[in-house]
Amino acid sequence: MFEINNLVIAGKYFLLITGELLALFIGISFLIALLQEFVSEETIKRFLTKPKKWLGNILGAALGALTPFCSCSTIPILVGLLNGGAPFGASMSFLISSPLLNPVILILFLTMMGWKFTLLYGIITFILAVFIGALWERMGLAGTYKNVRIQFGCCTEDGSNDEPLTKKEKVIRAGMQTWALFLQVVPYLIIGAAIGSFIYGFVPEQFIIKVAGPGNPLAIPVAAVIGVPMYIRVETLIPIASVLLAKGMSLGTLLALIIGGAGASIPELTLLASIFKPRLVATFAVTILTVAILTGCIFQTLHPLL
Repeated sequence: MFEINNLVIAGKYFLLITGELLALFIGISFLIALLQEFVSEETIKRFLTKPKKWLGNILGAALGALTPFCSCSTIPILVGLLNGGAPFGASMSFLISSPLLNPVILILFLTMMGWKFTLLYGIITFILAVFIGALWERMGLAGTYKNVRIQFGCCTEDGSNDEPLTKKEKVIRAGMQTWALFLQVVPYLIIGAAIGSFIYGFVPEQFIIKVAGPGNPLAIPVAAVIGVPMYIRVETLIPIASVLLAKGMSLGTLLALIIGGAGASIPELTLLASIFKPRLVATFAVTILTVAILTGCIFQTLHPLL
């Protein structure tokens, strides 16, 4: 009877969380697809090319916060920005913020974790993205770019067209892009919801508290190290994360795992290695690890206020 009750609890949670996540993902993705349709790549490049370097970094991080891209789409956009003359530091701020601070992540965080958590997360990651882009440019890492022209595209389609599209055509194409992205992401959302539901129904709180609770001083750095090579989409992590948090995982450990997993993955590092020299690739991996640990420690300290 105990196992049947747990199964029912897990099943109800799965249906509830899956419905919420799918509805949110479709709505936000469509709005962002519309924005991408009506804002050209040339406009973005002019947007980033500003006389004041710090302003360029701020705008680069803001651009990343508006683009729900996976790594396979972020990298070719990054190449286009650099080849088009966008400042290196601003482009790097975009590279850092895009996987960590996009609307899909923020909306999911807002739903799962609350507005205080989401606001603090957004502020911290935005500031770090701006600072890191400026720091990398000052370190002379611009010279590590190989000035190549590559084409990837597992998440978005090539939007080139010789004739300008009408507003209706742009809306239709935004809908098609949203549907294509939805078909790609929905398995990850369902997997994440299923894993989260299993943890919610069957994994004892005492176990999670012991392994990843606030009493374990090594939990944050270990979670960050595990997250960096772990190839798991943030859409999968977030529904799992909300359950782990409810079961007793410390907030700092949770953030370290999410940032490590979303900020750097093996496929993304591989793509970066094709356009940058090893020095920047290594710097990128170390930076994401540092950001994951630092953010985890900050949230661990501020958790009582959230």
